[in-house]
Amino acid sequence: MAATEPLPDGLPAGLMDAFWAYEHALMTDDLEALDRLFAPGPGTLRTDAAGMLVGHDAISAFRGGRGGAPRRTVVETQVQVVDDDNALVMAVTELTRGGRGQQTQLWQRRAGGWVVTAAHVAVSAPALDTRIWRVAGDPLVAGFEDGPLAGETVAVKDLYAVAGHRIGAGNPSYLAAAPPETRHARVVGRLLDAGADVTGIARTDEFAWSLFGDNEHYGAPPNPHAPRRLPGGSSSGSATATSLGQVSIGLGTDTGGSIRVPSSWQGLWGIRTSRNAVPRDSLLALAPTFDAVGWMTRDPGLLARVGDVLLPPSPPPASSDVVLATDLLALATPDVRAAVEAFARSWGTVIREPFGTRELAEWRQAFVTVQSSEAWRQHASWVASRPSTLTPAVRGRFEAAARQPAADVARAAESLTGIRLDVRHRVADRILLLPTTPSVAPYPGQADQQLRDTMLELTSIAGIGGLPAVNVPLRTADGLPCGVCLVAAPGRDRDLLALAGTLTSLL
Repeated sequence: MAATEPLPDGLPAGLMDAFWAYEHALMTDDLEALDRLFAPGPGTLRTDAAGMLVGHDAISAFRGGRGGAPRRTVVETQVQVVDDDNALVMAVTELTRGGRGQQTQLWQRRAGGWVVTAAHVAVSAPALDTRIWRVAGDPLVAGFEDGPLAGETVAVKDLYAVAGHRIGAGNPSYLAAAPPETRHARVVGRLLDAGADVTGIARTDEFAWSLFGDNEHYGAPPNPHAPRRLPGGSSSGSATATSLGQVSIGLGTDTGGSIRVPSSWQGLWGIRTSRNAVPRDSLLALAPTFDAVGWMTRDPGLLARVGDVLLPPSPPPASSDVVLATDLLALATPDVRAAVEAFARSWGTVIREPFGTRELAEWRQAFVTVQSSEAWRQHASWVASRPSTLTPAVRGRFEAAARQPAADVARAAESLTGIRLDVRHRVADRILLLPTTPSVAPYPGQADQQLRDTMLELTSIAGIGGLPAVNVPLRTADGLPCGVCLVAAPGRDRDLLALAGTLTSLL
Protein backbone atom coordinates (compact mmCIF):
# COMPACT_ATOMS: atom_id res chain seq x y z
CA MET A 1 0.00 0.00 0.00
CA ALA A 2 2.97 2.32 -0.65
CA ALA A 3 3.21 4.97 -3.35
CA THR A 4 5.89 4.39 -5.96
CA GLU A 5 6.29 8.06 -6.95
CA PRO A 6 8.10 10.50 -4.67
CA LEU A 7 6.03 13.39 -3.40
CA PRO A 8 7.25 17.00 -3.36
CA ASP A 9 8.73 18.46 -0.24
CA GLY A 10 6.85 21.09 1.73
CA LEU A 11 3.47 19.31 1.94
CA PRO A 12 1.27 20.47 4.83
CA ALA A 13 2.15 18.63 8.02
CA GLY A 14 0.06 15.54 8.69
CA LEU A 15 -1.67 15.45 5.31
CA MET A 16 -0.12 12.24 3.99
CA ASP A 17 -0.32 10.61 7.40
CA ALA A 18 -4.08 11.17 7.22
CA PHE A 19 -4.18 9.87 3.65
CA TRP A 20 -2.43 6.61 4.58
CA ALA A 21 -4.54 6.26 7.70
CA TYR A 22 -7.58 6.43 5.45
CA GLU A 23 -6.17 3.74 3.16
CA HIS A 24 -5.48 1.47 6.12
CA ALA A 25 -8.98 2.00 7.50
CA LEU A 26 -10.47 1.28 4.07
CA MET A 27 -8.61 -2.00 3.67
CA THR A 28 -9.50 -3.14 7.20
CA ASP A 29 -13.10 -1.90 6.91
CA ASP A 30 -12.61 0.18 10.05
CA LEU A 31 -15.89 2.07 9.86
CA GLU A 32 -15.21 4.18 12.94
CA ALA A 33 -11.91 5.44 11.52
CA LEU A 34 -13.46 6.06 8.11
CA ASP A 35 -16.23 8.12 9.69
CA ARG A 36 -13.65 10.12 11.62
CA LEU A 37 -11.58 10.83 8.49
CA PHE A 38 -14.56 12.18 6.51
CA ALA A 39 -15.74 15.65 7.43
CA PRO A 40 -18.93 15.74 9.51
CA GLY A 41 -21.98 17.62 8.31
CA PRO A 42 -24.41 17.71 5.39
CA GLY A 43 -21.99 19.19 2.85
CA THR A 44 -19.52 16.31 2.56
CA LEU A 45 -19.60 14.64 -0.87
CA ARG A 46 -18.72 11.24 -2.31
CA THR A 47 -19.33 10.17 -5.90
CA ASP A 48 -18.73 7.06 -7.97
CA ALA A 49 -20.23 5.50 -11.09
CA ALA A 50 -23.46 4.73 -9.21
CA GLY A 51 -24.15 8.34 -8.27
CA MET A 52 -23.58 10.96 -5.59
CA LEU A 53 -23.83 10.69 -1.83
CA VAL A 54 -24.42 13.98 -0.03
CA GLY A 55 -23.71 14.38 3.65
CA HIS A 56 -21.58 12.49 6.15
CA ASP A 57 -24.51 10.38 7.35
CA ALA A 58 -25.37 9.14 3.85
CA ILE A 59 -21.72 8.27 3.17
CA SER A 60 -21.42 6.45 6.49
CA ALA A 61 -24.60 4.46 5.83
CA PHE A 62 -23.30 3.44 2.40
CA ARG A 63 -20.02 2.19 3.85
CA GLY A 64 -21.79 0.29 6.59
CA GLY A 65 -23.92 -1.61 4.10
CA ARG A 66 -21.42 -2.55 1.40
CA GLY A 67 -19.33 -5.08 3.34
CA GLY A 68 -15.92 -3.53 2.71
CA ALA A 69 -14.09 -2.08 -0.30
CA PRO A 70 -12.29 -4.13 -2.98
CA ARG A 71 -8.72 -4.97 -2.06
CA ARG A 72 -6.23 -2.66 -3.73
CA THR A 73 -2.73 -1.20 -3.69
CA VAL A 74 -1.92 2.47 -4.17
CA VAL A 75 0.67 2.74 -6.96
CA GLU A 76 0.87 6.50 -7.51
CA THR A 77 -0.14 9.67 -5.70
CA GLN A 78 -0.07 13.31 -6.66
CA VAL A 79 -0.86 16.30 -4.47
CA GLN A 80 -1.87 19.84 -5.34
CA VAL A 81 -1.68 22.16 -2.34
CA VAL A 82 -4.38 24.81 -2.33
CA ASP A 83 -3.18 26.51 0.83
CA ASP A 84 -1.90 25.52 4.25
CA ASP A 85 -5.25 24.03 5.21
CA ASN A 86 -6.59 22.58 1.93
CA ALA A 87 -5.11 20.09 -0.56
CA LEU A 88 -6.18 17.86 -3.43
CA VAL A 89 -4.81 14.30 -3.32
CA MET A 90 -5.13 12.08 -6.39
CA ALA A 91 -4.17 8.40 -6.39
CA VAL A 92 -4.01 5.54 -8.87
CA THR A 93 -4.74 2.08 -7.48
CA GLU A 94 -4.37 -1.49 -8.68
CA LEU A 95 -7.13 -3.86 -7.67
CA THR A 96 -6.30 -7.34 -6.44
CA ARG A 97 -9.04 -8.71 -8.71
CA GLY A 98 -7.42 -6.98 -11.67
CA GLY A 99 -7.74 -3.61 -13.30
CA ARG A 100 -6.96 -0.14 -12.09
CA GLY A 101 -8.84 2.53 -10.19
CA GLN A 102 -8.51 6.19 -9.35
CA GLN A 103 -9.54 8.34 -6.45
CA THR A 104 -9.59 12.09 -5.94
CA GLN A 105 -9.94 13.52 -2.45
CA LEU A 106 -10.22 17.11 -1.26
CA TRP A 107 -8.66 17.28 2.21
CA GLN A 108 -9.12 20.06 4.72
CA ARG A 109 -7.28 20.70 7.99
CA ARG A 110 -9.66 21.29 10.87
CA ALA A 111 -9.27 21.48 14.64
CA GLY A 112 -9.18 17.69 14.99
CA GLY A 113 -6.88 17.06 12.04
CA TRP A 114 -7.16 16.44 8.30
CA VAL A 115 -10.52 15.23 6.94
CA VAL A 116 -11.95 14.56 3.48
CA THR A 117 -14.63 17.04 2.40
CA ALA A 118 -15.20 15.61 -1.11
CA ALA A 119 -14.13 12.41 -2.86
CA HIS A 120 -14.59 10.72 -6.20
CA VAL A 121 -13.85 7.02 -6.75
CA ALA A 122 -13.56 5.13 -10.05
CA VAL A 123 -12.75 1.46 -10.69
CA SER A 124 -12.57 -0.68 -13.81
CA ALA A 125 -16.01 -1.80 -14.92
CA PRO A 126 -16.58 -5.57 -15.10
CA ALA A 127 -16.77 -7.08 -18.57
CA LEU A 128 -20.22 -8.39 -17.65
CA ASP A 129 -22.29 -7.06 -14.76
CA THR A 130 -23.84 -10.31 -13.54
CA ARG A 131 -26.42 -8.41 -11.52
CA ILE A 132 -27.93 -7.36 -14.85
CA TRP A 133 -27.01 -10.11 -17.29
CA ARG A 134 -26.96 -13.90 -17.10
CA VAL A 135 -25.36 -14.16 -20.52
CA ALA A 136 -24.67 -11.56 -23.19
CA GLY A 137 -23.03 -11.29 -26.59
CA ASP A 138 -22.28 -8.86 -29.35
CA PRO A 139 -24.97 -9.83 -30.15
CA LEU A 140 -26.05 -13.08 -28.50
CA VAL A 141 -28.50 -13.68 -31.37
CA ALA A 142 -28.53 -11.55 -34.50
CA GLY A 143 -31.79 -10.40 -36.02
CA PHE A 144 -32.58 -10.17 -39.72
CA GLU A 145 -30.69 -7.46 -41.55
CA ASP A 146 -33.83 -5.63 -42.62
CA GLY A 147 -37.00 -4.91 -40.73
CA PRO A 148 -38.84 -2.23 -38.76
CA LEU A 149 -36.62 -2.81 -35.72
CA ALA A 150 -33.29 -3.09 -37.51
CA GLY A 151 -30.58 -1.52 -35.39
CA GLU A 152 -32.48 -2.03 -32.13
CA THR A 153 -31.18 -4.27 -29.35
CA VAL A 154 -33.09 -6.39 -26.84
CA ALA A 155 -32.55 -7.66 -23.30
CA VAL A 156 -34.64 -10.81 -22.86
CA LYS A 157 -35.94 -11.57 -19.38
CA ASP A 158 -34.69 -14.94 -18.15
CA LEU A 159 -38.11 -16.55 -18.49
CA TYR A 160 -38.32 -16.59 -22.30
CA ALA A 161 -36.85 -19.36 -24.42
CA VAL A 162 -33.82 -18.35 -26.47
CA ALA A 163 -32.72 -21.23 -28.70
CA GLY A 164 -29.52 -22.88 -27.50
CA HIS A 165 -29.76 -21.37 -24.02
CA ARG A 166 -31.42 -22.45 -20.78
CA ILE A 167 -34.13 -20.66 -18.83
CA GLY A 168 -32.74 -19.75 -15.41
CA ALA A 169 -35.79 -18.13 -13.74
CA GLY A 170 -33.53 -16.18 -11.38
CA ASN A 171 -32.44 -19.30 -9.48
CA PRO A 172 -29.01 -20.95 -9.88
CA SER A 173 -30.29 -24.45 -9.13
CA TYR A 174 -33.12 -24.15 -11.62
CA LEU A 175 -30.65 -22.94 -14.24
CA ALA A 176 -28.27 -25.85 -13.59
CA ALA A 177 -31.02 -28.43 -14.14
CA ALA A 178 -32.68 -26.77 -17.14
CA PRO A 179 -32.10 -28.20 -20.64
CA PRO A 180 -31.12 -25.88 -23.50
CA GLU A 181 -34.13 -24.55 -25.39
CA THR A 182 -34.57 -25.87 -28.91
CA ARG A 183 -36.36 -22.83 -30.32
CA HIS A 184 -37.10 -19.22 -29.53
CA ALA A 185 -40.24 -18.12 -27.73
CA ARG A 186 -42.56 -16.70 -30.37
CA VAL A 187 -42.24 -13.14 -29.08
CA VAL A 188 -38.42 -13.40 -29.24
CA GLY A 189 -38.65 -14.80 -32.76
CA ARG A 190 -40.87 -11.93 -33.88
CA LEU A 191 -38.42 -9.34 -32.58
CA LEU A 192 -35.55 -11.10 -34.38
CA ASP A 193 -37.59 -11.34 -37.58
CA ALA A 194 -38.24 -7.59 -37.32
CA GLY A 195 -34.49 -6.95 -37.33
CA ALA A 196 -33.75 -6.46 -33.62
CA ASP A 197 -30.65 -8.14 -32.16
CA VAL A 198 -30.85 -9.99 -28.85
CA THR A 199 -27.95 -8.66 -26.80
CA GLY A 200 -28.45 -11.13 -23.98
CA ILE A 201 -30.56 -12.80 -21.33
CA ALA A 202 -31.24 -10.48 -18.39
CA ARG A 203 -31.76 -11.25 -14.73
CA THR A 204 -35.19 -11.69 -13.21
CA ASP A 205 -36.37 -11.92 -9.66
CA GLU A 206 -36.68 -15.52 -8.57
CA PHE A 207 -39.49 -17.17 -10.57
CA ALA A 208 -40.66 -13.61 -11.32
CA TRP A 209 -42.37 -13.55 -7.92
CA SER A 210 -41.34 -10.13 -6.64
CA LEU A 211 -41.92 -6.45 -7.32
CA PHE A 212 -38.67 -5.02 -5.98
CA GLY A 213 -35.76 -6.41 -8.05
CA ASP A 214 -33.75 -7.63 -5.07
CA ASN A 215 -32.66 -11.13 -6.12
CA GLU A 216 -30.36 -12.32 -3.35
CA HIS A 217 -28.65 -14.92 -5.53
CA TYR A 218 -27.12 -12.43 -7.94
CA GLY A 219 -27.58 -9.04 -6.32
CA ALA A 220 -30.00 -6.26 -7.21
CA PRO A 221 -29.31 -4.66 -10.60
CA PRO A 222 -28.37 -0.99 -10.20
CA ASN A 223 -30.91 1.76 -10.69
CA PRO A 224 -29.12 4.39 -12.80
CA HIS A 225 -31.76 7.08 -12.29
CA ALA A 226 -32.17 6.56 -8.54
CA PRO A 227 -28.69 5.50 -7.42
CA ARG A 228 -28.43 2.87 -4.69
CA ARG A 229 -32.20 2.44 -4.62
CA LEU A 230 -33.97 -0.74 -5.74
CA PRO A 231 -34.53 -1.18 -9.49
CA GLY A 232 -38.02 -2.68 -9.35
CA GLY A 233 -38.85 -6.22 -10.36
CA SER A 234 -39.27 -8.79 -11.57
CA SER A 235 -38.16 -7.54 -15.00
CA SER A 236 -35.32 -5.75 -13.23
CA GLY A 237 -32.44 -6.88 -15.42
CA SER A 238 -34.19 -5.92 -18.64
CA ALA A 239 -35.16 -2.57 -17.13
CA THR A 240 -31.66 -1.71 -15.94
CA ALA A 241 -30.07 -2.75 -19.24
CA THR A 242 -32.50 -0.40 -21.00
CA SER A 243 -32.04 2.42 -18.51
CA LEU A 244 -28.24 2.20 -18.82
CA GLY A 245 -28.44 2.31 -22.61
CA GLN A 246 -26.96 -1.18 -22.99
CA VAL A 247 -30.05 -2.09 -25.05
CA SER A 248 -32.90 -0.10 -26.52
CA ILE A 249 -35.69 -2.60 -25.66
CA GLY A 250 -36.21 -4.48 -22.41
CA LEU A 251 -38.45 -7.51 -22.92
CA GLY A 252 -40.17 -8.63 -19.74
CA THR A 253 -43.38 -9.93 -18.26
CA ASP A 254 -46.02 -8.37 -16.03
CA THR A 255 -48.13 -10.45 -13.67
CA GLY A 256 -48.64 -8.07 -10.76
CA GLY A 257 -46.66 -5.08 -11.99
CA SER A 258 -43.27 -6.39 -13.12
CA ILE A 259 -43.08 -4.11 -16.17
CA ARG A 260 -44.81 -1.13 -14.61
CA VAL A 261 -42.86 -1.00 -11.33
CA PRO A 262 -39.33 -0.99 -12.80
CA SER A 263 -40.50 1.43 -15.49
CA SER A 264 -41.77 3.83 -12.82
CA TRP A 265 -38.69 3.52 -10.62
CA GLN A 266 -36.20 3.83 -13.49
CA GLY A 267 -37.78 6.51 -15.65
CA LEU A 268 -38.79 4.24 -18.55
CA TRP A 269 -41.77 3.96 -20.85
CA GLY A 270 -43.29 0.52 -20.39
CA ILE A 271 -46.36 -1.43 -21.45
CA ARG A 272 -48.14 -4.39 -19.94
CA THR A 273 -50.22 -5.74 -22.82
CA SER A 274 -53.78 -7.00 -22.71
CA ARG A 275 -53.95 -10.59 -21.55
CA ASN A 276 -53.31 -12.92 -24.52
CA ALA A 277 -52.68 -10.00 -26.90
CA VAL A 278 -49.13 -11.31 -27.41
CA PRO A 279 -48.39 -15.08 -27.44
CA ARG A 280 -46.85 -16.51 -24.28
CA ASP A 281 -45.61 -19.82 -25.64
CA SER A 282 -42.14 -20.95 -24.49
CA LEU A 283 -42.43 -18.55 -21.56
CA LEU A 284 -41.98 -19.89 -18.02
CA ALA A 285 -45.27 -19.03 -16.35
CA LEU A 286 -45.89 -17.71 -12.86
CA ALA A 287 -49.68 -17.31 -12.81
CA PRO A 288 -51.22 -17.79 -16.28
CA THR A 289 -54.46 -16.02 -15.36
CA PHE A 290 -52.52 -12.78 -14.91
CA ASP A 291 -49.25 -13.20 -16.85
CA ALA A 292 -48.78 -10.79 -19.74
CA VAL A 293 -45.98 -9.89 -22.14
CA GLY A 294 -44.50 -6.41 -21.78
CA TRP A 295 -41.54 -4.29 -22.80
CA MET A 296 -39.73 -1.09 -21.81
CA THR A 297 -37.95 1.61 -23.79
CA ARG A 298 -36.45 5.03 -23.19
CA ASP A 299 -38.88 6.80 -25.54
CA PRO A 300 -42.54 6.32 -26.48
CA GLY A 301 -41.87 6.15 -30.22
CA LEU A 302 -39.88 2.93 -29.93
CA LEU A 303 -42.40 1.57 -27.42
CA ALA A 304 -45.07 1.92 -30.15
CA ARG A 305 -42.82 0.51 -32.90
CA VAL A 306 -42.33 -2.66 -30.86
CA GLY A 307 -46.11 -2.77 -30.48
CA ASP A 308 -46.48 -2.60 -34.27
CA VAL A 309 -44.41 -5.80 -34.45
CA LEU A 310 -45.91 -7.73 -31.54
CA LEU A 311 -49.53 -6.61 -31.20
CA PRO A 312 -52.45 -7.77 -33.33
CA PRO A 313 -54.21 -5.25 -35.61
CA SER A 314 -56.82 -3.09 -33.95
CA PRO A 315 -59.44 -0.53 -34.99
CA PRO A 316 -58.33 3.09 -35.44
CA PRO A 317 -57.69 4.88 -32.14
CA ALA A 318 -60.85 6.08 -30.46
CA SER A 319 -61.17 9.33 -28.53
CA SER A 320 -61.88 8.79 -24.86
CA ASP A 321 -62.51 10.66 -21.67
CA VAL A 322 -59.44 10.68 -19.46
CA VAL A 323 -60.21 10.12 -15.78
CA LEU A 324 -57.84 10.73 -12.89
CA ALA A 325 -58.84 8.28 -10.16
CA THR A 326 -58.69 10.54 -7.11
CA ASP A 327 -59.01 7.72 -4.56
CA LEU A 328 -56.21 5.72 -6.22
CA LEU A 329 -54.10 8.88 -6.29
CA ALA A 330 -54.56 9.14 -2.53
CA LEU A 331 -52.65 5.86 -2.08
CA ALA A 332 -49.44 7.53 -3.26
CA THR A 333 -46.92 9.38 -1.13
CA PRO A 334 -47.13 13.18 -1.28
CA ASP A 335 -44.17 13.57 -3.68
CA VAL A 336 -45.56 11.06 -6.18
CA ARG A 337 -49.08 12.44 -5.78
CA ALA A 338 -47.83 15.94 -6.59
CA ALA A 339 -46.05 14.72 -9.74
CA VAL A 340 -49.17 12.94 -10.99
CA GLU A 341 -51.35 15.95 -10.16
CA ALA A 342 -49.03 18.25 -12.10
CA PHE A 343 -49.12 15.91 -15.10
CA ALA A 344 -52.92 15.80 -15.02
CA ARG A 345 -53.14 19.60 -14.80
CA SER A 346 -50.87 20.00 -17.81
CA TRP A 347 -53.10 17.65 -19.81
CA GLY A 348 -55.98 20.02 -19.20
CA THR A 349 -59.03 17.91 -20.08
CA VAL A 350 -58.85 15.34 -17.32
CA ILE A 351 -61.96 14.38 -15.36
CA ARG A 352 -61.36 13.92 -11.64
CA GLU A 353 -63.48 11.28 -9.93
CA PRO A 354 -63.04 8.27 -7.65
CA PHE A 355 -62.55 4.84 -9.16
CA GLY A 356 -64.05 3.17 -6.08
CA THR A 357 -61.50 1.82 -3.64
CA ARG A 358 -63.58 0.36 -0.83
CA GLU A 359 -63.08 -3.08 -2.36
CA LEU A 360 -59.37 -2.72 -3.14
CA ALA A 361 -58.13 -4.83 -0.23
CA GLU A 362 -60.65 -7.53 -1.14
CA TRP A 363 -59.57 -7.41 -4.79
CA ARG A 364 -55.91 -7.60 -3.85
CA GLN A 365 -56.50 -10.60 -1.61
CA ALA A 366 -58.40 -12.44 -4.33
CA PHE A 367 -55.59 -11.66 -6.76
CA VAL A 368 -52.89 -12.86 -4.33
CA THR A 369 -54.80 -16.05 -3.48
CA VAL A 370 -55.26 -17.09 -7.10
CA GLN A 371 -51.78 -15.97 -8.14
CA SER A 372 -50.25 -18.00 -5.29
CA SER A 373 -52.31 -21.06 -6.14
CA GLU A 374 -51.31 -20.93 -9.79
CA ALA A 375 -47.63 -20.33 -8.95
CA TRP A 376 -47.67 -23.40 -6.70
CA ARG A 377 -49.38 -25.45 -9.40
CA GLN A 378 -46.76 -24.36 -11.95
CA HIS A 379 -43.69 -25.06 -9.83
CA ALA A 380 -44.69 -27.36 -6.95
CA SER A 381 -42.83 -30.44 -8.18
CA TRP A 382 -39.56 -28.54 -8.48
CA VAL A 383 -39.91 -26.30 -5.42
CA ALA A 384 -41.04 -29.05 -3.05
CA SER A 385 -37.86 -31.05 -3.60
CA ARG A 386 -35.49 -28.05 -3.38
CA PRO A 387 -36.90 -25.51 -0.91
CA SER A 388 -33.44 -24.66 0.43
CA THR A 389 -32.40 -23.28 -2.96
CA LEU A 390 -34.95 -20.46 -2.74
CA THR A 391 -34.38 -17.10 -1.11
CA PRO A 392 -36.39 -16.62 2.10
CA ALA A 393 -39.04 -14.24 0.70
CA VAL A 394 -39.88 -16.40 -2.33
CA ARG A 395 -39.69 -19.62 -0.31
CA GLY A 396 -42.16 -18.10 2.14
CA ARG A 397 -44.59 -17.29 -0.68
CA PHE A 398 -44.41 -20.82 -2.04
CA GLU A 399 -44.88 -22.30 1.44
CA ALA A 400 -47.90 -20.08 2.06
CA ALA A 401 -49.30 -21.08 -1.34
CA ALA A 402 -48.95 -24.77 -0.51
CA ARG A 403 -50.96 -24.27 2.70
CA GLN A 404 -53.92 -22.50 1.09
CA PRO A 405 -57.16 -24.45 1.58
CA ALA A 406 -58.67 -25.49 -1.74
CA ALA A 407 -62.00 -23.97 -0.70
CA ASP A 408 -60.38 -20.55 -0.23
CA VAL A 409 -58.79 -20.75 -3.66
CA ALA A 410 -62.08 -21.76 -5.25
CA ARG A 411 -63.92 -18.87 -3.59
CA ALA A 412 -61.24 -16.40 -4.68
CA ALA A 413 -61.33 -17.69 -8.26
CA GLU A 414 -65.10 -17.41 -8.33
CA SER A 415 -65.05 -13.89 -6.94
CA LEU A 416 -62.46 -12.84 -9.51
CA THR A 417 -64.97 -13.47 -12.28
CA GLY A 418 -67.24 -10.80 -10.85
CA ILE A 419 -64.36 -8.48 -9.96
CA ARG A 420 -63.02 -8.69 -13.50
CA LEU A 421 -66.38 -7.64 -14.92
CA ASP A 422 -66.62 -4.85 -12.35
CA VAL A 423 -63.14 -3.51 -13.22
CA ARG A 424 -63.89 -3.56 -16.93
CA HIS A 425 -67.24 -1.86 -16.36
CA ARG A 426 -65.62 0.93 -14.35
CA VAL A 427 -62.91 1.50 -16.96
CA ALA A 428 -65.38 1.13 -19.86
CA ASP A 429 -64.25 3.13 -22.92
CA ARG A 430 -62.27 5.67 -20.87
CA ILE A 431 -58.57 6.12 -20.15
CA LEU A 432 -57.89 5.70 -16.44
CA LEU A 433 -55.01 7.62 -14.83
CA LEU A 434 -53.46 6.41 -11.58
CA PRO A 435 -50.02 6.39 -9.95
CA THR A 436 -47.96 3.53 -11.37
CA THR A 437 -46.31 2.98 -8.00
CA PRO A 438 -47.26 4.47 -4.62
CA SER A 439 -43.72 5.74 -3.97
CA VAL A 440 -40.35 6.32 -5.52
CA ALA A 441 -37.88 3.44 -5.39
CA PRO A 442 -36.96 2.59 -1.81
CA TYR A 443 -33.49 1.81 -0.56
CA PRO A 444 -32.65 -1.87 0.10
CA GLY A 445 -34.18 -2.90 3.39
CA GLN A 446 -37.02 -0.39 3.11
CA ALA A 447 -39.22 -2.46 0.77
CA ASP A 448 -41.64 -3.94 3.27
CA GLN A 449 -44.94 -5.81 3.13
CA GLN A 450 -46.97 -2.64 3.53
CA LEU A 451 -45.39 -1.17 0.39
CA ARG A 452 -45.96 -4.44 -1.46
CA ASP A 453 -49.64 -4.51 -0.45
CA THR A 454 -50.25 -0.89 -1.49
CA MET A 455 -48.40 -1.51 -4.74
CA LEU A 456 -50.59 -4.50 -5.53
CA GLU A 457 -53.74 -2.51 -4.81
CA LEU A 458 -52.71 -0.25 -7.69
CA THR A 459 -51.17 -2.77 -10.07
CA SER A 460 -53.62 -5.66 -9.62
CA ILE A 461 -56.43 -3.62 -11.22
CA ALA A 462 -54.95 -4.16 -14.70
CA GLY A 463 -53.90 -7.70 -13.82
CA ILE A 464 -57.37 -8.75 -12.70
CA GLY A 465 -59.06 -7.04 -15.63
CA GLY A 466 -56.57 -8.32 -18.20
CA LEU A 467 -56.16 -4.69 -19.23
CA PRO A 468 -53.33 -2.93 -21.07
CA ALA A 469 -51.38 -0.42 -19.02
CA VAL A 470 -48.65 2.03 -20.03
CA ASN A 471 -46.25 3.75 -17.66
CA VAL A 472 -45.45 7.36 -18.49
CA PRO A 473 -42.25 8.39 -16.68
CA LEU A 474 -42.45 11.40 -14.36
CA ARG A 475 -40.14 13.02 -11.81
CA THR A 476 -40.81 14.17 -8.27
CA ALA A 477 -39.80 17.63 -7.12
CA ASP A 478 -36.60 16.02 -5.80
CA GLY A 479 -35.82 14.63 -9.25
CA LEU A 480 -36.54 10.97 -8.48
CA PRO A 481 -38.34 8.80 -11.06
CA CYS A 482 -41.98 7.90 -10.59
CA GLY A 483 -44.79 7.26 -13.04
CA VAL A 484 -48.38 7.77 -14.05
CA CYS A 485 -50.17 4.76 -15.48
CA LEU A 486 -52.62 4.87 -18.40
CA VAL A 487 -55.11 1.99 -18.28
CA ALA A 488 -57.76 1.12 -20.87
CA ALA A 489 -60.11 -1.66 -21.88
CA PRO A 490 -58.77 -4.98 -23.20
CA GLY A 491 -57.49 -4.75 -26.76
CA ARG A 492 -56.82 -1.02 -26.64
CA ASP A 493 -53.05 -1.47 -26.42
CA ARG A 494 -52.37 0.45 -29.62
CA ASP A 495 -54.64 3.28 -28.48
CA LEU A 496 -52.55 3.66 -25.34
CA LEU A 497 -49.29 3.54 -27.28
CA ALA A 498 -50.53 6.18 -29.72
CA LEU A 499 -51.70 8.36 -26.86
CA ALA A 500 -48.40 7.97 -25.01
CA GLY A 501 -46.56 9.30 -28.05
CA THR A 502 -48.46 12.60 -27.77
CA LEU A 503 -47.58 13.20 -24.12
CA THR A 504 -43.90 14.10 -24.29
CA SER A 505 -44.76 17.80 -24.46
CA LEU A 506 -46.42 17.51 -21.04
CA LEU A 507 -43.37 16.09 -19.31
